[in-house]
Amino acid sequence: MTDLTDLLERTAAQTPVGEPPLDALYAGATRRRRRRTVGLAALTAVAVGAVIAGSNLLTSATPNAPVTSPTPAPTTAAPVPPAMRLVAFGHAAIAVPAAWPTNKSRCGTPQQDTVQIDDPTAAQFCQSHRPKGVESVQLTGAPPSLDYHADEAIVIDGVQAQRQRTSCRDGWQGTRVCTGAVGIPSLKVWFYAESSTSAAEVDRILDRIQILRDRSGVPSYSSLGGPPFNPIAKNYGPLLLAAELKALYKWVTAPGYPSGTILGVSPAVGTLLPVGTTVTVTIAR
Repeated sequence: MTDLTDLLERTAAQTPVGEPPLDALYAGATRRRRRRTVGLAALTAVAVGAVIAGSNLLTSATPNAPVTSPTPAPTTAAPVPPAMRLVAFGHAAIAVPAAWPTNKSRCGTPQQDTVQIDDPTAAQFCQSHRPKGVESVQLTGAPPSLDYHADEAIVIDGVQAQRQRTSCRDGWQGTRVCTGAVGIPSLKVWFYAESSTSAAEVDRILDRIQILRDRSGVPSYSSLGGPPFNPIAKNYGPLLLAAELKALYKWVTAPGYPSGTILGVSPAVGTLLPVGTTVTVTIAR
């Protein structure tokens, strides 16, 4: 044991010892710390992801988990087909070809493709021939004729309506005319379509009716009546109110008209407006 101890001491005394490699030690320690940091970050990310995934899984799997309903989108009007325009009484509208003029008729009988809105010629007492190949639709605030009747109940955009089936008959001078109608009594509007082409054209016209909830058409006043046979303003106010439009009354001197008679409205009847728009009603003083 003594010889071994002496041998070790002599060997140690003869072996040179330098400064300890502190820089290398520090660098190695730093690398080890970084590896641990990266490893912990990766493990943390994996753990967080697992927690989130687990939370989502539990949320979707739990029957009593609260469900947030999406915010309803604002109601907007249906898009207008290309080359078409909308005419309306209140919230009930119909798309017609943009090229169709208004009230191109004689004694209430269309002479070309047209939309009829408070047609002034309808009151003329005469008989006029309807040419072949003419399509038309009339908007009225009352059933369009004495022979109007509802054959079936339908629903248009959630609103109850009535449909008179399309039928055809030989008209004056042998022109065959097909007619059909849709009435929406709750909105006080009726659509009356005619065609001297075919019954299919009538059905296509009436299929373009829609309900608009954020826009409204200036309603008709021609069917309101009054002394002697003129519409009176006090009956028109409720129609504007139901259409969610505002009224501005403008009184003018009009000899020959009973006081309170509506002489006109602006914008014109049938014009589609944003809800809340003001309509100027000109009244005889």
